[in-house]
Amino acid sequence: MSRVVIVGGGYGGAAAAKALESVAEVVLIDPRDAFVNAAGSLRAVARPEWAGAMFFPLDELLTRGEVVRDRVVSADPAGVRLASGRRVEADYLILASGSSYAYPAKPRAELTADALEDFRRTHKELAGAERVLILGAGPVGLELAGEIAEVWPGKRVSIIDPAAELLPGYLPEVRAELHRQLDELGVRLLLGSGLAALPHTGPGRAGTFTASTAGGERITADIWFRAFGVDLNTGYLADGSLTTRTARGEVPVTETLAVQGYENVYAIGDITALSEDKKAGHAMRHAEVVAENIKARLRGQEPTATYRPMAFPMILLPLGTRGGVGQMPAEQGPVAASPEMVSEYKGRDLFTARFSKQFGIAK
Repeated sequence: MSRVVIVGGGYGGAAAAKALESVAEVVLIDPRDAFVNAAGSLRAVARPEWAGAMFFPLDELLTRGEVVRDRVVSADPAGVRLASGRRVEADYLILASGSSYAYPAKPRAELTADALEDFRRTHKELAGAERVLILGAGPVGLELAGEIAEVWPGKRVSIIDPAAELLPGYLPEVRAELHRQLDELGVRLLLGSGLAALPHTGPGRAGTFTASTAGGERITADIWFRAFGVDLNTGYLADGSLTTRTARGEVPVTETLAVQGYENVYAIGDITALSEDKKAGHAMRHAEVVAENIKARLRGQEPTATYRPMAFPMILLPLGTRGGVGQMPAEQGPVAASPEMVSEYKGRDLFTARFSKQFGIAK
């Protein structure tokens, strides 16, 4: 039986492993002890009792495959080398190593117990702060503001960003509705000017500070969070043994999601050099395409499944459990999603039920 080695047990990697374990010997490699539904991270800061719902033990994902808790340090067309020194040979290789984002959008710790303790500590720091400053008005910063405002309606939450507008590129009605809901929640927006320097306190740590914007406005808060900056987890490709990354650290792929120059190596998720936002939904769609193509090759057929980014961005952006905005695909083009739709599809449980079913775990 052919061996498929998957680097990374996130949204794309876990989906690909599950789809292929019945037809191949699957080896899933990840340094964490659990799959992390990072969509729940921001809620876990506001509601630490909810944080346990984010984590699904990786050793319960597969019934036939192998899960290796280790870090890949180098990859080539025939396999990978691990930090432990072990070599894992592969007939097919899937790169699904994803990205890192400033905490709390993604947990820092590799062990579930440590991540849960981080959330409890941050919640305690946040609970005692009257004024909250969020650096970054992208989806992460906006969603964090919504979670905080729902749990603590009396807190003064401010978001600052050098960008002049929220969600550029989305429908005007989506952006207008976002402004309306933020106003209703009492969230203050400071757009068009960033901070001249970061606060002297660490992010997520209580401590009153006063900072100045580049335009000279002074802002006083009791805690701040960083909600910008994505780092791709592709350092193991730096030696060039497999591929040459783009200037942004991404992996060039064909329309079948094969790494350029190879028929047995694929890439999915955030690390792909595709013109689309880095979202969990895209990673899982990538996994479907790659699984179909590897299955075709195992049958001795040419792969025919292809992936093309959508012509417009799509988003489900909860603002707590009940509110939020969205942009969804439709035959005639993108359409705005109501707060009720956003809550039903994502905001209410942040996909917990979906992954509970995938892992066969009741939460």
